[in-house]
Amino acid sequence: MPELSPALARKIAQTIAGEIGAQRAQVEAAVGLLDEGATVPFIARYRKEVTGGLDDTQLRDLETRLGYLRELEDRRAAILASIDEQGKLSDELRADIEGADSKARLEDLYLPYKPKRRTRAQIAREAGLEPLADGLLADPTQVPEEFALRFVDADKGVADPKAALEGARAILLERWGEDAALIGELRDWLADCGLIRSKVVEGKEAAGEKFRDYFDHAEPLAKIPSHRLLALFRGRREEFLQLELEPGADVEAGNAYAEGRVALKAGIRNVGRAADAWLLNACRLAWRAKLQLHLMLDLFAQAREKAETEAIAVFGDNLEDLMLAAPAGPKAVLGLDPGLRTGVKVAVVDATGKLVATDTIYPHEPRRQWDQSLATLRKLCTAHGVQLVAIGNGTASRETDRLAADLLRLAPELAMQKIVVSEAGASVYSASETAAREFPDLDVSLRGAVSIARRLQDPLAELVKIEPKAIGVGQYQHDVDQSRLARALDARVEDCVNAVGVHVNTASGALLSRVSGLSATVAANIVAHRDANGPFRRRQDLLKVPRLGGKTFEQCAGFLRIADGDEPLDASAVHPEAYPVVERIVKACGRDVRALVGDASFVRTLKAGDYVDERFGEPTVRDILAELEKPGRDPRPEFKAAKFAEGVEDIKDLREGMILEGVVSNVAAFGAFVDIGVHQDGLVHISALSDRYVKDPRDVVKAGDIVKVKVLEVDVARKRIALTRRLDDTPAPREERQPGARRDAGARDGRDERGRGRPGGGGGRRGGEARAGGGAARPASPPPNSALAEAFARARKP
Repeated sequence: MPELSPALARKIAQTIAGEIGAQRAQVEAAVGLLDEGATVPFIARYRKEVTGGLDDTQLRDLETRLGYLRELEDRRAAILASIDEQGKLSDELRADIEGADSKARLEDLYLPYKPKRRTRAQIAREAGLEPLADGLLADPTQVPEEFALRFVDADKGVADPKAALEGARAILLERWGEDAALIGELRDWLADCGLIRSKVVEGKEAAGEKFRDYFDHAEPLAKIPSHRLLALFRGRREEFLQLELEPGADVEAGNAYAEGRVALKAGIRNVGRAADAWLLNACRLAWRAKLQLHLMLDLFAQAREKAETEAIAVFGDNLEDLMLAAPAGPKAVLGLDPGLRTGVKVAVVDATGKLVATDTIYPHEPRRQWDQSLATLRKLCTAHGVQLVAIGNGTASRETDRLAADLLRLAPELAMQKIVVSEAGASVYSASETAAREFPDLDVSLRGAVSIARRLQDPLAELVKIEPKAIGVGQYQHDVDQSRLARALDARVEDCVNAVGVHVNTASGALLSRVSGLSATVAANIVAHRDANGPFRRRQDLLKVPRLGGKTFEQCAGFLRIADGDEPLDASAVHPEAYPVVERIVKACGRDVRALVGDASFVRTLKAGDYVDERFGEPTVRDILAELEKPGRDPRPEFKAAKFAEGVEDIKDLREGMILEGVVSNVAAFGAFVDIGVHQDGLVHISALSDRYVKDPRDVVKAGDIVKVKVLEVDVARKRIALTRRLDDTPAPREERQPGARRDAGARDGRDERGRGRPGGGGGRRGGEARAGGGAARPASPPPNSALAEAFARARKP
């Protein structure tokens, strides 16, 4: 892309500043840093004085919008050049193009000038029929058939007046269909009042059963929730649904309004003149045959983009919650990857995460080697001092959980604790290049058990080895633009890793590659240097790593930790460039740096303003003092585990009114899914998440939270569970329920025989996506035909 002029650069900065609530100078400073190769985590943490304190959320929004607006300017320049080459760039058109503030508006203006295949209108113009169209418009008193006689010319393909009038109409339809002002006006109107209507494709009622809630469905395009819109688009893509965009609840009135706007734009009135009827029919066709279809496709694309943005944000929020979940820490863990016919895969990792033992046991059907399996596990746990037992939550999870309970009773002296953990993406990791490099001689089936054990120790360190999409906490993740999704999730992972920090002497290459400024190649070089030369003693030693130069060191050093090294500050988030500030503090206090680090009561007496200089302002000094107070602090919460109810292991074991403990597995726009240990997550609708009104489910819950819920309704046949967090709610009487709780269709994608997502099909036993549910966010407006929402509405407190 060509370099922008200073004026355009200022214009972009001003636009972004207004959108993110900042000053133009702040945006310009951040843009300069990004263009120099600085990462968002680095800018947010270590360049606060430069950007005026822009946080990571503002910087991510800035980065996204900067790309869009630069692409917009690039497209604007290309359009101006194209029209200018055609010799059709008037001053008025140039002003309109230069004033366009969106890609859609630009394309509207360019439409009449865009190179295209020969159209019917072009052919008609070549046949000399444009004066016929213009003549009827200018003087509607002329009889169309009589006026058209003048333009009959067999040599030009105009055989009779009818053919001439058809050509003239094609010219008018193209002219009106490419009128930017008319298109913009009708787009705004249709976006506001249009109804998206879905109908089942005839003959596919049985095959499309999962979409039955949408066999005859309509709602305003402007108000439809993102998850429901994506469900409709999926139904269309799978050829079970037909979608239309109707111009309002009264279709005929809407069509009449749109045709009237075309007529008004063209200066056409129906006053009984000879050509009025012909011209009005042309207006009708312009709307129904050209503009309506064009706008439907356009508005569907815009609505889809908006829905995808929301879905990607939901996925990113859930991914962040999982990655920043509480780590169990350096404890020996027994990992159990459950299975029936293929057995339970077993892996033991020591406190550092090193694999020390593996096995396969067959406690379940068909072999039923229960006692033998217990003996094997007890031997492993005793030999390696196991403290925690991690059980994957896939097929046979509850049966394996019972086995683990017997193990704990059999070996009380080990004081072990068992925890069911998400195995989302474990199968993807097992077959990945990362796993192959890490365990080249280990059977693929056993690698999943290692991942399950390690993700209990440190979820972040283990989950970074898996492609973010495969972790499977998204909402219709397979229906969104995959490149956009990948970029957004990679940014979230980068933010999570750098928020926590990485111990350079123990981190895997996968984890190091997510550190600010480090590529996969440089991360691999760090690991190779560490293996060849031993642990790094100082951050400065990183400069000895091949391809890790000064700029890369600047970006990564503050996020890399060296515990027990030669320089105590290397274990903190204080950047090496700011060590002189600490030296001034040490000199002023008359204390050794090792005595100062961690002495919270003393550090709190220091004033940041006393140590400011021309390079480091008060924000940076405050961050330094916070690090000296609690060096290398981990922002993640304290580790806790949910306890599933004994005897409740299958959906058939559930009874309405039960109060259970569970783990939030996924948060969507319409509520939260909770794993209560029965192989099928239950839905807590947004209206049942709290006693108060909830606009966004994430305001009250997030993925990984341990919650208590009450069972409101169980549909065994459809595998649907309705839950509430309001424990005094009561289920609706069965006779008052409507059949079939509404859920958005098609949410269980790509599972293998184990119940995990296949690579590319989403991770985890949940098929990689939220089971999309029904309903608007407002508790007062439950989705129609929804037993689940009806139950919530009846149970709501007065």
